[in-house]
Amino acid sequence: MTDRRLEVVDLTTPLSSQTPALRLPEPFVNLIDFSLEEVSAYNEPGPFWRHNNIHTGEHIGTHLDAPVHWISGRDGDDVSQIPPRRLIGGAAVLDMTAAVAENPDYLLTVDDVTEWESVHGTLSQGQWLLLRTGWEIHGHSEKAFLNADETGSHTPGVSPECAEWLAVNREITGLGVETVGVDAGMAGTFDPPFPVHYHFLGHDKYGLTSLRNLGRLPSTGALLIVAPLPIVGGTGSPSRVLAVVDRIAE
Repeated sequence: MTDRRLEVVDLTTPLSSQTPALRLPEPFVNLIDFSLEEVSAYNEPGPFWRHNNIHTGEHIGTHLDAPVHWISGRDGDDVSQIPPRRLIGGAAVLDMTAAVAENPDYLLTVDDVTEWESVHGTLSQGQWLLLRTGWEIHGHSEKAFLNADETGSHTPGVSPECAEWLAVNREITGLGVETVGVDAGMAGTFDPPFPVHYHFLGHDKYGLTSLRNLGRLPSTGALLIVAPLPIVGGTGSPSRVLAVVDRIAE
């Protein structure tokens, strides 16, 4: 007898004023951090209810990058225009934790992907490629999460060659990472700068950031559900990201 049980795994970082966010150097301008503004709390402004205004940038916490976010995708979809069918797809989890433990600046290569594919099958149309790096353990502290020094931020990501290869040669929906952005911390120095943004968003693919709990997913077989706010004109949106895993107990 086979017992099938669907497990829902939350891959989302809780969103608060303490959630680590990207910090761009001058002269670039940063987004505002997330905050709540109380409007009423069972008191005179609203005696029977409690509600707040929220203040946040689009690209804060676990969020989705839409094509229009980057200059290479400037004629592409905003968040509200993304077809719903593309927000649900299979998850392909590539484990980079050992390499990143030795080198926080580790960059995914084409060879890493093809080696993974030799075991798990070629990345297919509609899949999300999720990079498990172990970086979620640093989420308690923005300083540790950004891991910056005088030379820049040292977090893992994807090499320029691999970013272009994935964008052009694999019909995946997008890339999901555990770090603050889909590009490596030092990606501003790459050619082109921020190659995942440039190649993925320019090829109508998406990005997901600040994911958690990827270690609870199988290498393949989980179903990913991405739920951004359909912001008209939005270049991105904080998102709830869930994975549905079919657990089979014999």
